[in-house]
Amino acid sequence: MKKTLAILLALFMLVSFASCGSKTATDTPAQTSAQGIMPTPENPVIRLSTTTSVNDSGLLPYLLPVFEAKTGYTVEVQSAGTGAAIQKAEDGNADLILVHAKASEEEFIEKGFGVERLPFMYNYFVVVGPKDDPAGIKDSADAATAFGKIRDTQNKFVSRGDESGTHKAELKIWGDNAPDAASDAWYVSAGQGMGACLSMASEQQAYCLTDKATFLSMQAELDLDILLEQGEDMKNTYSLIAVNPEKIDGLNTEGANALIDWMLGDEASALIAEYGVVEYGTALFYLLDK
Repeated sequence: MKKTLAILLALFMLVSFASCGSKTATDTPAQTSAQGIMPTPENPVIRLSTTTSVNDSGLLPYLLPVFEAKTGYTVEVQSAGTGAAIQKAEDGNADLILVHAKASEEEFIEKGFGVERLPFMYNYFVVVGPKDDPAGIKDSADAATAFGKIRDTQNKFVSRGDESGTHKAELKIWGDNAPDAASDAWYVSAGQGMGACLSMASEQQAYCLTDKATFLSMQAELDLDILLEQGEDMKNTYSLIAVNPEKIDGLNTEGANALIDWMLGDEASALIAEYGVVEYGTALFYLLDK
């Protein structure tokens, strides 16, 4: 009898140990992740320095929560004109940039600050202005012709004036005879972001060069119309560039690459392609061919 009890007690203890071992195994990080709880990355914060248009248009607030939920990263967005966005990266305050000024991007890489320029989407600059179009630019063949008419009639024009990608595109359209705010009273150099410039143009019934996405996202608040769009000199290409860890210390290169990979992948591409279609009846950004 005692022998039987000893055997039963031993069996009970074996079952108990096995049960404890099974419970411990379910608490491993790998199995927790498999159940859908995303482990926090070792360095969870990604610093993205970007142009105002992708933020003011609502694109980044639309995209980034999907990336963050999928990966466990948090993206800190610093939004400014392209010149200021690139400078933040050169100062060591960003892990990657998302901007739209090809010459400035190439210079950033040539100076050793950027790893690789990755163009991935585009939209169009448009010229907006008063609904009655006093300079008569609506039937212009291109933006350069439209700008010439604004100069000739000296109707007010609001410029970003901030070394942003939009400002650089505007100066390229003006060519060698760009107006000077100090001597041309009709030309306003705002030194402001796109949203602020559009509000100013609406208040002053002025013309303005803007990306189409930001204008459409603000259109209900503005007393302006799109008067010229989609000319060859109006295409606006956006690129991603990771900051070079060999040039700048303390970067979250792993996080930057994770965000770049996701932004260039199928999930983000589908989201970008559909952004704006329901609300505005048209996509606000278009994907470059891969």
